[in-house]
Amino acid sequence: MGANRHCPVTCDSIREMRFALFTALLAALLAVPCAHAAKNLEIYFIDVEGGQATLIVSPSGQSMLVDTGWRGFNSRDADRIAKAAKNAHVKELNYVLITHYHRDHVGGVPQLANRMKIGTFVDHGANTEDSKVVREDYADYQAALPRSQHLVVKPGDEIPLKGLTVQVVESAGNHIASPLAGAGQPNPLCSSEPAPPDDPSENAASVGILITFDSFRFLDLGDLTKKKELGLVCPSNLIGPVDVYLTTHHGLDQSNARAIVHALHPRVAIMNNGASKGGSPSAWQTIKDSPGLEDIWQLHYALEGGKEHNVPDAFIGNIDAGDDGYYIKLTVEPDGSFTVYNARNKNQKTYNRK
Repeated sequence: MGANRHCPVTCDSIREMRFALFTALLAALLAVPCAHAAKNLEIYFIDVEGGQATLIVSPSGQSMLVDTGWRGFNSRDADRIAKAAKNAHVKELNYVLITHYHRDHVGGVPQLANRMKIGTFVDHGANTEDSKVVREDYADYQAALPRSQHLVVKPGDEIPLKGLTVQVVESAGNHIASPLAGAGQPNPLCSSEPAPPDDPSENAASVGILITFDSFRFLDLGDLTKKKELGLVCPSNLIGPVDVYLTTHHGLDQSNARAIVHALHPRVAIMNNGASKGGSPSAWQTIKDSPGLEDIWQLHYALEGGKEHNVPDAFIGNIDAGDDGYYIKLTVEPDGSFTVYNARNKNQKTYNRK
């Protein structure tokens, strides 16, 4: 009996069993964070008072900011971007895409670069506009580039944001040569569209992107003006329908041609306007009349539009000039359904997958 109490074979077996159990338990614990990792796409439309700053957080946790708002204003826009990033649990920006070099889009780069780590700047290449203000902002942007990596994109490129497909459809005045998957249908609206003027400004050089997450599609064309917009949909629609459309050029009537807005057939439009910039009545009406549109959400009440050309207050992020930069948030589920949330009044609405 005494010999069996210290049997080496039995003790070794027990130790092996304990080790195997510990290994299995450790593997299970390590798997738990993966099982509960965020799987939604989140997009924050940050109020930069009529500029653009759109924070995209992929299901993988990687982030991309599209444009940085204005310079100055005591770092107002950089502060608002940093606040939205904190709400999104984003500590650094993997990509910052600059659609073009106008002050309301690129002006905030120096202040933001002092606030947050930026992995890679993405843009269309050299500045195309010869004006003092644009040259100044472009020089400041160039000065910030050595602190990060730099990627120049052309139509057809993809920005490697993990968990999403980010396709460049327009850049430096050029658009994709072939239709995207499922697109390419003739556009009957082109024949009735008035011929738009040429635009020599940086607006026409804007980088435009299409983001796809499962069946969900989101389009941001920066500040493209009508002639470049129409190149994407006339004579054939190279993009196809989208679920959410960020109104081009803050909802100004130099953009948002009927032939593109109605061809895109968005279910929801989000307007990154300011109180006194963007939300032009004619552009607002074009978007409102788009077939299949369910709602417009606005970052600001547009003073030019009056009650007739603004959505109900529940769908507006900032009603008064004194509002503290409330954002609108879009959350997309893996099944393609999505919810829009107004940070000012907590109003939200869910749109089921179609």
